[in-house]
Order: sequence, then C-alpha cells, then structure tokens
Amino acid sequence: MALLLSDLVGRPELHLSVAACPEHLDRPVVAAHASELVRPGPWLQGGELLMTIGLLLPMEPAACRAYVDDVTAAGAHALALGLGPDLPHQRAPEPLVTAAREAGLPLLTVGARVPFIAVTKAVFAAQAAEQRAAVERAFETQRRLTAAAAAGGGLTPTLDAWTAATGVYAQVTDVLGRTVAVGADGPREPDAAGAALLRRVAEGGLRASAVAPGLEVQPLGARRLRGMLLLTGGAGPDARLLISGLVALLSLELERRHLADEPERRRRAELLGRLLDARGTAEQAADVLAGAGLVADAVRGVVVAAAGEEAAREIAADLALAVPGGLVRSRGALVEAVVGSGLDPDAALARFAPGRPAGIGSPMPPTAARASLREAGGLLELSRAAGHPVRARHDRSSALLLDLGAPTALTGYADALLGPLDAADPTGALALTLATWLDTGSSWDETARRLGLHRHTVRNRLDKAARLTGRRLDDGDDRFDLWLALRARRAARRG
Repeated sequence: MALLLSDLVGRPELHLSVAACPEHLDRPVVAAHASELVRPGPWLQGGELLMTIGLLLPMEPAACRAYVDDVTAAGAHALALGLGPDLPHQRAPEPLVTAAREAGLPLLTVGARVPFIAVTKAVFAAQAAEQRAAVERAFETQRRLTAAAAAGGGLTPTLDAWTAATGVYAQVTDVLGRTVAVGADGPREPDAAGAALLRRVAEGGLRASAVAPGLEVQPLGARRLRGMLLLTGGAGPDARLLISGLVALLSLELERRHLADEPERRRRAELLGRLLDARGTAEQAADVLAGAGLVADAVRGVVVAAAGEEAAREIAADLALAVPGGLVRSRGALVEAVVGSGLDPDAALARFAPGRPAGIGSPMPPTAARASLREAGGLLELSRAAGHPVRARHDRSSALLLDLGAPTALTGYADALLGPLDAADPTGALALTLATWLDTGSSWDETARRLGLHRHTVRNRLDKAARLTGRRLDDGDDRFDLWLALRARRAARRG
C-alpha cells in the first residue's frame, strides 16, 4: 500500500505539522526532494514532497503564489517548510500558508531537530517495505498458481487461481483466437477489441504482445506460438509481478498438450498415407475418411512447401490443430493436408505458413481427395512464382499460366501478332470481334448477338482481321495463336 501524507505526518519522530490543507493528506508520496530554487518545477516529476527552508523565497503574497503555482503545476503532492532558530523561519509565514490553501496544496512544517534527510529516508524506507511486501505477496500467489498447475487439472484451475488472487479475468485461446479455457467468471468469448489484440499477437508470434485499455494479450509457447493469454480488467502492480510466471505455467501446459497429441497426429498422418495410396479404391478412401471423422460432402487438398523437414513437421502440427477433422502429414519438406471444404485454407496458410509456396486443390467428393491433393501439388511452382498461395480454378487455368509471365514479355508477344489490327483499327473493334468469336467457340451467331451486330458485319470484320494478321481462321494452330495473343494482352493489363 502506498505511503500517504497522513502516514508521514503520523510518525512522531519526524515532528511534522500541517499548516494548510489537512483535507488533502490522503495523497501518496513517491519521493521526498529538497530544493531552494524559486522555480523548482522543471526538476520535479510529480508525486513528490518538496522540502525547502525558504532561503531565497520572498515571503510576499505574489512571490508565494507564483512559487506554489509552479510546484503544483509540476505535480508535487505537498510542500514542507523547515523551521528552526538558525533558519529563515520559525513558523510558517502567512503569505505561504495562504497561497498553499488557495492552490489546495498541503503545507507541512518540519521541526527544528529534524533534518530533511530523515524525512527522505522515511519515505524511501516505506517504499522499500511496500516493495518487499509486494514481492512476498507475489511469491505466495505464484506458489498457489504453481500448485494449481501441478495438480494436473489442465488450464482452468490455474486461471481460476489467478483470478482469485488478482481479480483479473483470464482466458486462453488457440493460435486462431478460439477459446480453449476460461477462468472463473470470465467472459466466454473475446469482444471485438480483444479479438483485434489476439490477431495482432498471432501475426507477431512469440515475440509479440498487445495492450489496450483494460485488455492485454501475451503469447504462449516455447519455440512456437501454441496459444494466447487474454487478460481482461486491467492488471495492477501486484498482478504485473505475476504475469510472467502465469505465462510460463500456461506455456508449459500447452507444450505438454502438444506432446500428448503427437500419437494422434501420427495416427492421422498414417490415415492420410492410406488415403493417398494409389492402389486404394474409392470405397476404401471413403472408409478412411469416415474413420478419421471427416464427414464433409466435399474436401480439398492443400500442399505447402516448407523451408525444411523440421519446419514441415511444425507447420503440419499447427495445421492439425487448426483444422479439426482434417488429415495432415509432413513428407520431407512438404506438408500435405485434406480438409473439409468449409475451412478457409487461405487464412490458415497466412497464419501458419506465411510466405511459403502453397497450392489449394478444388473441392471434390471425399472419394476423390487424392485428385484434389495432386492438383494442389501441381500448383506449387505457380505459387512460388506468384509469391502467394494459388487456388485451383478450372475456369481460369490458362490465366494462372499467363500470370507468370512478365507484363513486358506478354505485351511484346501480343503486339507482334495483333499490331496490324491496332494500326488498321485504333478503336479496337476488330480485336474485340475476334476475341468474342474465339471465346464463343467460333460461333458467328453468338458473336453477333453479344456485340449487337449483324452476322455479315461480324464475318466482314473477321475476314479483315485474318488478312491483316496473315492467319487463317479455319486453321487450329492459327486460331490458337490469336487466342493466346488476346489472352496475353489481358494478362499484361492485369499485371
């Protein structure tokens, strides 16, 4: 408990008397400082008991008001005037008492036989005693927390013991911000502000923490982020001494859980191996998925290229936690997973494998999980070149390939073939008609309908396009070259 002015005045050995504002003796004293400056404000930090003998201070109303205002503005909590037969004052001068009373600043007097250093020692001795008591309370609370953790009841008893000792609500979430355990009387789910802090720490990893008014999030885990601690209610000085110990205990429990789950992760990795066995039938694949509890109507494959075998094992363990019911394994430097189509794989990859090449297969029936995983593996090179996970989309597979090309190269290829059309028709009508005709499967009628033209106008434009480019529209290779040039131009514009 902080040392108050009333505590200091109550010590008979200091011979302190109250000359002004006895109603404000409930203020805490953080330091005792002596100064004879007429303007001591710049040398104060706030909360001090400022002591002076008034050697240089003129005891006139204006000078005293200016002095007291300077001390008050600096945040000092009280003023003490030293008295004595050999000192400038034997009692508190009325101008100083009046100025202190008007400013609401307690004015004390120090007896003649008491040096200022005695007051200073008393203040710092009280602070040292309080700090020692706080440490002793922290040790005792830490012992209770350790006992709760050692009892083997999981996370909840430790959180309950923390809340009982500090009054601060606590909950543990996984790396995706989903609640794992909640202490006594705490909120079951984080509010919007808490969720924002959790996302910030999840993105920053073990070296991150986040604080907002009444909220705090600390990372949990040893080598990798295993979860997060959300504290609600604002931790006071005593609680702050305990947070690091609480984080250590909770991290140990999460690491223990991680190790305990290893046999189950290994079993599910073996199930994925059986699922991907090329010799297995569709019925056997369905049995494997049912045995794993993956009962979704559609599944998709996900493949990640990790930085090495150890990194692949860590990513696989994280994904196994993030995708309940999914099958995950590491194979060399690759991570392979089959997950329900309801999961957002982009969010999981951004959290657990940021910056790593990754392919995401198409949703397929569970019996076709092998095909979706092969599809995901085939997208790794595209992802490596694109710099982000690539999702299979059958409606734009050619665009995925074209997106790999440099815009200058794509533009050069398109201009070499389509340049004569641009020169003859700056409006782009010829190129648009040719592109529409190719996109409609060489249908004259559908092209005319889409462009709102007569069928003969379409034929005339296409004949002109063939003459200008030197390509035959009834030749498959020529049609493909024209189609590729038009698509390359679109890809270059996207780039």
